[in-house]
Amino acid sequence: MTELKIQHILTLSYLLSKGAKHNYVTITTSSLGKNIKKSQQSASKHLLELEQNKFIDRIISGRNISVKITPKGFTEMVKLSAILRKSLDSSPSYVELKGTLVSGMGEGAYYMGLKGYTKQFQSKIGYVPFPGTLNVRLDQKIHQEAIKQFETLNGVKINSFSDGKRTYGWVKCFPARLNNLANCELIILERTHHDDSIIELISKSCLRKTAKLKDGSKVSIKIKINS
Repeated sequence: MTELKIQHILTLSYLLSKGAKHNYVTITTSSLGKNIKKSQQSASKHLLELEQNKFIDRIISGRNISVKITPKGFTEMVKLSAILRKSLDSSPSYVELKGTLVSGMGEGAYYMGLKGYTKQFQSKIGYVPFPGTLNVRLDQKIHQEAIKQFETLNGVKINSFSDGKRTYGWVKCFPARLNNLANCELIILERTHHDDSIIELISKSCLRKTAKLKDGSKVSIKIKINS
């Protein structure tokens, strides 16, 4: 039994969108090529191959081409849809990062204790964080790149505020788990002195004690993604 080829999926998808499941739709190879971002020659070849493998029926009248997807072609698209849906549904809903525990500059305790932040932490994530942040250096490029997506994701946002003298930037919080032992939050800061290789975590309790960590300890962080 002939299987549907990858290069034909866009063509069949376009035909489905035009109503070719039940009706013969009139198209041109130039318009098809434009819509699937292929050349006119490639579009013409796709139609020929799909017809030869009985995925579509074609009626040619002069320059006009009328096309209808066969039951076989539609069944193959349904199978593909089921495979994609299963893959998407089973995709892990978290990002896993690995790195090394390092000392910070001591600023975390000061900032996390500001009333403009603590009131919001209490109301939005349900607790006031332990003074200070846990700093983790992401040693591998794959993890340094993976963390960048959180800049555009919607976490729990702690809004910026002013104390009359200066303005403090916003903080975004993402629920996480450290070494499968301790619940915590990854925080993304509007303003930070760290480079892209350092991430910061906060928690209700001291993470160093809870997870029995010291500088140089290797850690794993799983961060939940709300899709």
